[in-house]
Amino acid sequence: MAMFNSGDIVKVLIPNIVNTGYDYRITGSANIGQFVRVTVMNRPYVGVIWGIGDSDLAPEKIKNVSEIFDTGLTICDLQWIRQMADWTLMTPGAVLRLIINVPDAFAPPRMEQLYTYNENINIRMTENRQRVADAFASNDGIPMTINDVRNISHVSGAVINAMIKNGTLIPNEKQIVNKPNDITVYHDNGNIELNTEQQLAANTIGAAIDNGGFAVYLIDGITGSGKTQVYFDAAWRAYRAGRSVLLMMPEIALTAQFMSRFAARFGAAPIVWHSNLTAARRREIWRGVARGDIRMVVGTRSALFLPWQNLGLIVVDEEHDTSYKQEDMGNYHARDMAILRAKIANFPIVLASATPAAETLANVATGKYKILKLTSRFGGAHMPKISTIDLREQRPTTYKTDDGSETPGTLSPMLCNAISETLAAGHQVMLFINRRGFAPIVQCKKCGWVATCPDCSVGMTYHKHVGKLLCHMCGRMSPMPTTCPDCGGIVSMRGAGMERIAQEVNSRFPNARTAMVSSDTISSRQSLERLVKKMENGEIDIVIGTQILAKGHHFPNLTLVGVVDADMGLFGTDFRAAEHTFQQLFQVAGRAGRGAVPGRVFLQTYQPTNPVLGAICECNRDKFMTTDMESRRAAQMPPYGQLIALIIESERESALKQYCATLADAAPAINGAHIMGPIAAGVYQIRRWYRMRFLVAGPANVRLQPAVAHWLAKVRPPANVRIKIDVNPMNFM
Repeated sequence: MAMFNSGDIVKVLIPNIVNTGYDYRITGSANIGQFVRVTVMNRPYVGVIWGIGDSDLAPEKIKNVSEIFDTGLTICDLQWIRQMADWTLMTPGAVLRLIINVPDAFAPPRMEQLYTYNENINIRMTENRQRVADAFASNDGIPMTINDVRNISHVSGAVINAMIKNGTLIPNEKQIVNKPNDITVYHDNGNIELNTEQQLAANTIGAAIDNGGFAVYLIDGITGSGKTQVYFDAAWRAYRAGRSVLLMMPEIALTAQFMSRFAARFGAAPIVWHSNLTAARRREIWRGVARGDIRMVVGTRSALFLPWQNLGLIVVDEEHDTSYKQEDMGNYHARDMAILRAKIANFPIVLASATPAAETLANVATGKYKILKLTSRFGGAHMPKISTIDLREQRPTTYKTDDGSETPGTLSPMLCNAISETLAAGHQVMLFINRRGFAPIVQCKKCGWVATCPDCSVGMTYHKHVGKLLCHMCGRMSPMPTTCPDCGGIVSMRGAGMERIAQEVNSRFPNARTAMVSSDTISSRQSLERLVKKMENGEIDIVIGTQILAKGHHFPNLTLVGVVDADMGLFGTDFRAAEHTFQQLFQVAGRAGRGAVPGRVFLQTYQPTNPVLGAICECNRDKFMTTDMESRRAAQMPPYGQLIALIIESERESALKQYCATLADAAPAINGAHIMGPIAAGVYQIRRWYRMRFLVAGPANVRLQPAVAHWLAKVRPPANVRIKIDVNPMNFM
């Protein structure tokens, strides 16, 4: 029976960051949570019925709902929106915007001109043409619109038009969009035999799924212990029971091998949700989930906001990964919001990691989360031997570049010897450097001038493969100066990025087949899959890369990992610096020795006695985390305290400082907490916006959000100032 009938006044929440709901008159029967079409200031929106109208407007001033759809959100979904808004200090409309994020999901069927990719044409594959090919491959080769090709491949219209002209892109018959998608049905192939530890973990989670009710399970397993197959077992149990399942990944580009494992287990490829889908495919998946036709999805953090029907299990793989923290369209942590969603809807959630976050381990310690340990590598493989190389004693020697000049090296003699031994044995090597480009500092030797971005308060990095300077903050590119623009002196390049390491490797090991892996060289899941296939086929001897290499990959013939600069993240201003460095380096180390041959890992460092590196060498995560957590407890930092950052931004520096002064004068006294600031943000200017920060710190048992919300409500920002609120921030820049 409908909750509302024709003529009733209801409050409709629309996906807009400034609203908390508007009153409308229902023109038919509808329930709370149902999707409806309305207009606000003559602009159409699709929103949800939020509750009973309460604006006290005169009846003649209340507009009618334009259309009532047959799908909607559940009461649990609405409660989740409200509680997420309360925690993150986003408006409910801003949270709803994360859910109704497919513009044409409610549009009527229409005709669109589509294009197909001609694989049979013989043309030279430039980098841009390969990006277009990968765009089609990432969408299973389905026809695409010009806008889809441009948005996914990030190439210019001129490139696309040229490919149409030369026959690479072929006009397809116009097709109807918003058509119902085929429903994928999964089954368990029963081709995986779990070991004793895996089976115990799977049975524990399976019992929770069968019995129902909220619980958080942490699969705490060393790298290569088979965590994936354990949560696959849980996914099958929930799916078989008629419930929907979400498998969350930090970055969908990192799941090439995961996809094949999924298909082998369940008989079909997964439905994948990520940013590189065509508009039509996003509509199909969104509508399929809303109808309940699609019940198993693998996706990034935004998949959490699909309109799920009867959601019965969420898995958060690599739950410690900072990619789950959203910092653009509202600041939230997808792992925490997934746990909140599971709690409200009363179903279990599984977290998986070899290096769980401090917050997760704290909840395990208090009994809020249940831990399931996997202590051995699947298939009998052993953890690699991890050692430090003291760069104070093992100083890198010079090497010759292509022009014959001697250049200071970054690889120590000990690491070079290990690389030679590994290559001679027919095995593969991974070199890790979490720094893109060739040289991170471009500076004049005479006057000290440094190449900085004119739009951001950061230095620009030289990228040799494009021959230009690149700002890693805003993406701006500039020509590499031949002389200093201030004094005409000689410009030098300092520091080593991935490209410089590759140059050194090619000089020292000229017969080795090398490959570079970073966000600059891997533009899609398909390009990563090609590299993975080459690694698996033994076509690459040395792979050099950034954090894309740190997680998820299984290369049985990879027996040596060298971390070029293990000190890079140890001394950051963020109190999480040590934790994140440990997680990253331990994950990188875990890539070695996953096959029959034992692995070795070398960490090049000037700080060989650092406790973080010592814990990695001992493979003693618990010892390190215990020490790190004790220091956080003493400082009342998360998870033993709370932080709320306020980032105030304006394109006018004077307006920014004036508003911050006014806000500081109105700062409230919060019981047990204190407010710091305003101070200039770590990066004072980004994309020409000046930035200041406040930081509210308090104990874990005090709700800071209501006080902060009341404070900001008293001092409304002017039109040229914007405020970003970040609860328990990961980024202090």
